[in-house]
Amino acid sequence: MPEVHLTGIINANNMVQPQQKGRDIFDSMRSGQPFRLDDPQYAKVQEIVTRTLGLSASLNTATDVNQVRERLGEITGSTIDESTTVFTPFYTNFGRFIQIGKNVFINHACSFLDMGGITIEDNVLIGPKVNLITENHPLDPAERSSLICKPIVIKRNAWIGAAVTLLPGVTIGENAVVAAGAVVTKDVPANTVVGGIPAKHIRNI
Repeated sequence: MPEVHLTGIINANNMVQPQQKGRDIFDSMRSGQPFRLDDPQYAKVQEIVTRTLGLSASLNTATDVNQVRERLGEITGSTIDESTTVFTPFYTNFGRFIQIGKNVFINHACSFLDMGGITIEDNVLIGPKVNLITENHPLDPAERSSLICKPIVIKRNAWIGAAVTLLPGVTIGENAVVAAGAVVTKDVPANTVVGGIPAKHIRNI
């Protein structure tokens, strides 16, 4: 797994500046500020990444869904409700910013890059090989190793089809359906079906 790249804020000249003194790196990550690897608090992030890598090995060798819930709960730092089912393999680079509701189903081979925060509300269905990506990089080649994080939220009763990719900052509305293979670059309204690359409105529900 590649190392995590973190930095500070971007000034008026689009140059990355060090994180403001006194601000916690985890708050900054979830606020959309970019980070560099040389951030003075970077070691706190790397400690969690290392722990998650170790726990992921035991998660993906679990022999039943109860063990999967237990291991995933250790990664996220929260209890995974017994009504929720997650099929392995399951991949995450950080884990502590994942929140999963009740009655959620997550199919095989999903990847959650969650440094920007991933919230999955109750009764959500997620198909196999879905990618939830909360992390991005600046276009400027000189700053491209920096990381910019924005949250993903999936509202109640949404259905995310097989091999869908959700990009940073996207919210999927209640009851919405994202068709298989779509790449979602902007918010999906409630009670709609979207599909394609980039995902576009297909119909209302």
